[in-house]
Amino acid sequence: MITLALDTCLAACSAAVLDGEHVLARRVEPMTRGHQERLAPLVAEVMAEAGLAFDRLDRVGVTVGPGSFTGLRVGLAFAKGLGQALSIPVIGVGVLEALAEPLSTDPATVFAVLEAKRGQVYLQAFQGGAALMAPDALAVETAAARLIELAGPGPAVVIGTGAAHLVETLPTARIMAADHAEPEAVARLAAAKAPVPPRPLYLRAPDAKLPGGRDLPTAP
Repeated sequence: MITLALDTCLAACSAAVLDGEHVLARRVEPMTRGHQERLAPLVAEVMAEAGLAFDRLDRVGVTVGPGSFTGLRVGLAFAKGLGQALSIPVIGVGVLEALAEPLSTDPATVFAVLEAKRGQVYLQAFQGGAALMAPDALAVETAAARLIELAGPGPAVVIGTGAAHLVETLPTARIMAADHAEPEAVARLAAAKAPVPPRPLYLRAPDAKLPGGRDLPTAP
């Protein structure tokens, strides 16, 4: 199966093409803005590097959040358009599971944690690649209690931009800095999932407001 994977949710614009487990091409470009302008050219470059025409793709994987509201919509809209044009499935992948995926064979309990601001973090825990909880937006204190509850006496890894908030919670845990998901991890997860239409993963309402103080819509 040939899978194109995209990630625009966090601090990078990235894409990768995998044929099964084999990485044919990948690009990761750090950025906090400009995903919309860079994504299409980046994908074209990755496909050219892989030596493939777009009609060779079997599916597209795309991160659906949590993360930047603008960024995740950019990636999701592009992936849906490409999938529709090629008549192939588009598979949504959570950013937290993509962060944890490279550690799926690690015996430790893996906590993917992203900075959510306003005293919160986005958190999801995994063991052996299986999720121990659904992704959630939690107060830092609540997240710390969840770490203690799920880690138990065994080894633990905390990965992501929110890890600094929880360093003291598990002093023996390995701390791994990561401000984006690896696109090859997104591809592997997308290749293994059932072809269900993707939806954005919003764990809380956006900070921005419409005129009159109305909330922005949370569905594309």
